[in-house]
Amino acid sequence: MTPTPCSSVAFLIDDDEAVRDALSWLLRSRGIPSRDWSSAEAFLTDYSPQMQGCLVVDIRMQGMTGLELFDRLRDLECRLPIIFLTGHGELSKAVQVLKQGAFDFIEKPFNDNELADRVLEAITWDEARRTRGQQSHAIHNRLRSLTSREKEIMARIIKGQMNKIIADELNIAMRTVEAHRSHVFEKMGVKSAVELATLLAENGISVSF
Repeated sequence: MTPTPCSSVAFLIDDDEAVRDALSWLLRSRGIPSRDWSSAEAFLTDYSPQMQGCLVVDIRMQGMTGLELFDRLRDLECRLPIIFLTGHGELSKAVQVLKQGAFDFIEKPFNDNELADRVLEAITWDEARRTRGQQSHAIHNRLRSLTSREKEIMARIIKGQMNKIIADELNIAMRTVEAHRSHVFEKMGVKSAVELATLLAENGISVSF
């Protein structure tokens, strides 16, 4: 697999120093940068919403447990994918966190390649999520650049109305409609009504008039 970009990091949280050292070495051998903490509390002190990558967290730790950390991160609206390391007898807890949005759980003792592969997949998922978020933000910025009239005409274009119908219903010249249509396409970065409709639908944006 292709090594992950340096901006994405595997954040390791385990109170066993030997486990942290082994995980760091394993991930480094696959080109995955990592940082580690000996407790959930220490990680929360350093946590930033700008962190990119994934979390690898032991469920059972001294002090705050991995499950308690998971709940705290959800309260903070953290979107980083989380892979839990679980011991014997903790499968029911692992299934529970999967239902609540965890990325995966891996039983100890784990297979090195399996864990490294899942970390890479989690990081790829996080990068794709961030890309979608950036694209959505850019599209909303484009929408805000439209005038009220352009938004109104865009909604009619999406509904499949022809220029003449739009002109008649809005009591404006068809040439004016064509000019607004051209401005809408230019501002939204599309070349056709179909492309515009697809762009809005893929980003869950609805328009009406």
